[in-house]
Amino acid sequence: MKHQDLSLDAEFEVAFEVRKVQAAGMTLAPGSGTGGPDNRHGGADQWLFVVSGSGLAIVDGVQQPLKTGSLLLIERGEAHEIRCAGDEPLRTVNFYSPPAYDDDGDPLPAAEG
Repeated sequence: MKHQDLSLDAEFEVAFEVRKVQAAGMTLAPGSGTGGPDNRHGGADQWLFVVSGSGLAIVDGVQQPLKTGSLLLIERGEAHEIRCAGDEPLRTVNFYSPPAYDDDGDPLPAAEG
């Protein structure tokens, strides 16, 4: 068993990985965002679950509103950006298969595919 309480205070925090799946928490401040048209995980799928807040995902040019309870799948190779669109932080839990980041939050070469 592995367990970790995610603070969801850090912008990006890798929790742990097991059998080629990695969990991480991400928090974006109001008005901020991450990613863009050149941001893609060529070798990893990303599942993003919104714990709280509201935002906007732009995946391969298609906009998708995000709110508490939203589940978004960003498939490997899709360009994506996540923005916090509300007055409160956007807090998410993300799963990457296979792992996309090292323990310091830097992209792994295999995930860039």
